[in-house]
Amino acid sequence: MILFFRTPSKSVIAVESNHQLTPDESNKLCWLFGEAVTESEENLKGCFVGPRREMITPWSTNAVEITQNMGLEGITRIEEYFPVKDENADHDPMLQRMYKGLDQNVFTTNRQPEPIIYIEDLEDYNEKEGLALSKEEMDYLKKVENDLGRKLTDSEVFGFAQINSEHCRHKIFGGTFIIDGVEQESSLFQMIKKTTQENPNKIISAYKDNVAFAEGPVVLLPVQAVKFVTVWVAVKVHGRLQVLLST
Repeated sequence: MILFFRTPSKSVIAVESNHQLTPDESNKLCWLFGEAVTESEENLKGCFVGPRREMITPWSTNAVEITQNMGLEGITRIEEYFPVKDENADHDPMLQRMYKGLDQNVFTTNRQPEPIIYIEDLEDYNEKEGLALSKEEMDYLKKVENDLGRKLTDSEVFGFAQINSEHCRHKIFGGTFIIDGVEQESSLFQMIKKTTQENPNKIISAYKDNVAFAEGPVVLLPVQAVKFVTVWVAVKVHGRLQVLLST
């Protein structure tokens, strides 16, 4: 079942639970949502902008985990919806959708898997989907088709385009850099890395697995442990005291 909570900022938080919440459980959620109040109606009228029903947001995942740490059981999803004037209000269609009212089906999805599509014309599909495949890459895919003895599917071509993209592979960014016919000693990517190499400052690690670490100040981060007892532990990184965490 879906229960709705109205926050002081007038947004609506929808909570999916496998049972009817007790008054004590509802009060805990009201406190968690910043002194929100429960909505008595199961269906809310008006236009709202919120996350797509097909995608559980990271915010929801964290919120559900918090309720578990509070001793609340049976809550499977929590999402927030913002009231807007009408269905023409701005929103990000990639991550959000417009809801004309909120009801018990706000999290229900009825989409069926789409049929497998075999790509007959790679050049046309590349242009239609904006995959930015080069002639060499399409020639390679055509060779794969011949080796397999069949056409490639849309998922196969799309997946290849993503993992072999400039974003993932840095084919241009990390490739040979030529100016006026003269090959340069460094690629564009190497030139950027050189800045960190010559001036590391407080950088501990960079350009590895799409993440970087910098030395920072000592910070206290309280975390509720079992029975809500807060304790502190010193953590060392590279031999230096970096942060104090509770456990």
